[in-house]
Amino acid sequence: MTTTKSKVVYSPVFTDGAEFRIPTFKLLKQDGTLYKGGKKPDLDKEKALRIYKAMVMTRVLDERMLAAQRQGRLSFYMQCTGEEAAVIGSAAALDDADMIMAQYREQGALAYRGFSIDEFMNQLFGNELDYGKGRQMPVHYGSSKLNYMTISSPLATQIPQATGYAYGQKLAGDGHCTITYFGEGAASEGDFHAALNMAAVHRVPVIFLCRNNGYAISTPATEQFAADGVAPRAYGYKMDVIRVDGNDILAVHEATKAARKLAVEENRPVLVETMTYRLAAHSSSDDPSGYRSKDEEAVWREKDPILRMQRWLMKHKWWSEDEEKQLQESLRKEVLETMKRAQKRPPPPLESLVTDVYDEVPPSLNRQFEKLKAHIRKYPDAYPKSAGAVSETKKGGA
Repeated sequence: MTTTKSKVVYSPVFTDGAEFRIPTFKLLKQDGTLYKGGKKPDLDKEKALRIYKAMVMTRVLDERMLAAQRQGRLSFYMQCTGEEAAVIGSAAALDDADMIMAQYREQGALAYRGFSIDEFMNQLFGNELDYGKGRQMPVHYGSSKLNYMTISSPLATQIPQATGYAYGQKLAGDGHCTITYFGEGAASEGDFHAALNMAAVHRVPVIFLCRNNGYAISTPATEQFAADGVAPRAYGYKMDVIRVDGNDILAVHEATKAARKLAVEENRPVLVETMTYRLAAHSSSDDPSGYRSKDEEAVWREKDPILRMQRWLMKHKWWSEDEEKQLQESLRKEVLETMKRAQKRPPPPLESLVTDVYDEVPPSLNRQFEKLKAHIRKYPDAYPKSAGAVSETKKGGA
């Protein structure tokens, strides 16, 4: 059975969806002016500068930490370079109490909400102040106070989780929604389809934001799907959808603001496809020169979302070259100084291996922990000095 009445025909009629051509919403040109017919957004100076500074902070952090990884100071890193508008523009359109469930390239959303450089560094180096207590790979951030769910390594797991969390928000009736980020590669996972179907059937306040950056690691979009991007899939679930220029900070912000209104006020899930480009490698373990050309990258560097917003701000007399220089210098200095502090901090105490999972550490974990301590005492030279104090710890300690 279908949920709507279907038209009856008396000879075979096949359709391939070609009639569905989804437009791309744009507002801001690369020179910082609005497109003709584009409506000026309701964005005041204070919020605009908060957005811009988060974008620049993210770019500076990414540049410095990739360099740190190359120097052997960090095991792994993933950059947001080129996608800052898609991430930060959408996060800025939300209420700070809305839940964010990210994939792994959304550090800009955290930066916008106030995650400090110290907090970034503590997680990257997995020291004693890391909220995850050193249990996660670098860039797997999480912050309960900022409503940012801790990153999971498996691809696309956050998408159905977002639907479930949003269902709880609907039941609570507190006027909040959930946004979940993912790339177009993750949209090829089964979790994506299960999440959209469940969200549409149960009408939950969730925004699915796809960062269509052209590549699933090394696989180009042309080899991932034959359809017109990811957006048309929403029709299969009777879901509201919008496609937006992902390098246009104003368009992303306005589109997400409108999507949030639908989600919160009418419990209508929304799919937002942001058309952008990953200027950096997929991760510090990737070499993009093997699957795309320098000429292609150069074309997209001309569409830099940070430069686009900077020009818009300057045309409004809200920003200047001197302020830009000061911001860049202060951020670079802060990142370097904070990194040095984070590196010197000791790792989390060994006892944290067995805490936080259960209300009380069960006997089975206590036994395993005692065996671990005995092993470290037997081979102390094979472990960091910070593990040498295990003989002084309490059994299963918390």
